Amino acid sequence: MPKMKTHRGAAKRFKKTGTGKLRRYKAYKSHKTGKKSPKRVRNLRKGAVVSESDYKRIKNLLPY
Repeated sequence: MPKMKTHRGAAKRFKKTGTGKLRRYKAYKSHKTGKKSPKRVRNLRKGAVVSESDYKRIKNLLPY
Protein backbone atom coordinates (compact mmCIF):
# COMPACT_ATOMS: atom_id res chain seq x y z
CA MET A 1 0.00 0.00 0.00
CA PRO A 2 1.41 3.45 -0.88
CA LYS A 3 2.24 6.05 1.71
CA MET A 4 -0.45 8.55 2.68
CA LYS A 5 0.02 12.10 1.44
CA THR A 6 -0.07 15.02 3.81
CA HIS A 7 -2.91 17.46 3.15
CA ARG A 8 -0.89 20.57 2.27
CA GLY A 9 -3.63 23.04 3.22
CA ALA A 10 -3.88 21.51 6.68
CA ALA A 11 -0.09 21.37 7.05
CA LYS A 12 0.08 25.16 6.62
CA ARG A 13 -2.62 25.78 9.22
CA PHE A 14 -1.78 23.34 12.01
CA LYS A 15 1.42 22.44 13.86
CA LYS A 16 1.92 19.55 16.24
CA THR A 17 3.06 20.46 19.74
CA GLY A 18 5.60 18.50 21.74
CA THR A 19 2.85 16.59 23.52
CA GLY A 20 1.11 15.66 20.27
CA LYS A 21 -1.71 18.20 20.37
CA LEU A 22 -2.50 20.39 17.35
CA ARG A 23 -1.99 24.14 17.50
CA ARG A 24 -4.11 26.45 15.36
CA TYR A 25 -4.35 30.17 14.80
CA LYS A 26 -7.52 32.22 15.12
CA ALA A 27 -9.62 33.62 12.30
CA TYR A 28 -11.04 37.17 11.77
CA LYS A 29 -7.69 38.90 12.20
CA SER A 30 -6.54 39.78 8.68
CA HIS A 31 -8.66 42.85 7.94
CA LYS A 32 -11.56 44.98 9.21
CA THR A 33 -9.84 45.32 12.57
CA GLY A 34 -10.80 48.98 13.01
CA LYS A 35 -14.18 48.14 14.48
CA LYS A 36 -12.79 45.43 16.74
CA SER A 37 -11.49 46.43 20.12
CA PRO A 38 -7.71 46.42 20.65
CA LYS A 39 -8.13 43.72 23.30
CA ARG A 40 -10.03 41.51 20.85
CA VAL A 41 -7.43 41.95 18.08
CA ARG A 42 -4.63 41.26 20.57
CA ASN A 43 -6.30 38.04 21.70
CA LEU A 44 -6.72 36.91 18.09
CA ARG A 45 -2.92 36.85 17.75
CA LYS A 46 -2.60 34.01 20.24
CA GLY A 47 -2.68 30.42 19.13
CA ALA A 48 -5.21 27.90 20.40
CA VAL A 49 -5.33 24.14 20.74
CA VAL A 50 -7.64 22.24 18.39
CA SER A 51 -10.68 20.79 20.17
CA GLU A 52 -10.99 17.06 20.81
CA SER A 53 -13.73 16.55 18.20
CA ASP A 54 -11.87 18.46 15.49
CA TYR A 55 -8.61 16.70 16.32
CA LYS A 56 -10.11 13.35 15.27
CA ARG A 57 -10.85 14.73 11.79
CA ILE A 58 -7.63 16.66 11.31
CA LYS A 59 -5.25 13.87 12.38
CA ASN A 60 -6.15 11.99 9.18
CA LEU A 61 -4.99 14.96 7.12
CA LEU A 62 -1.61 15.08 8.87
CA PRO A 63 -0.33 11.51 9.03
CA TYR A 64 3.37 12.35 9.66
